[in-house]
Amino acid sequence: MTSAIGGIGGIGGFSGIEGISGLGGFSGVSGVSDDTETAAPKGPNADFAGMLAQGLENVQASQQKASDLAVQVANGTLQDPAQYTMASTEAALGLQLTMAIRNKAVEAFQEIMRMQA
Repeated sequence: MTSAIGGIGGIGGFSGIEGISGLGGFSGVSGVSDDTETAAPKGPNADFAGMLAQGLENVQASQQKASDLAVQVANGTLQDPAQYTMASTEAALGLQLTMAIRNKAVEAFQEIMRMQA
């Protein structure tokens, strides 16, 4: 999957994974768009972009699974409530990891901006 990542607008105000637009069918985080008309990244950047997109897709999928299981628990149709507990924990850990990576990226960007040319 080689999709170009368009300009990522302001990172501030990031409120979760739901609604990421672009990056292979996400809908959400404002400022992230899918510019497939631009030249696709080549070399190691293409691999990183693909890995990032796949990671975000996995996090969103785990959140959707946890949400679906929560509905089943509420309806009383889920036979094993432990499934929901595991899915919920997996989604929470995935989101925490995503936020930690985002925070490190912001810190790195800020450090680069502090460097004198």
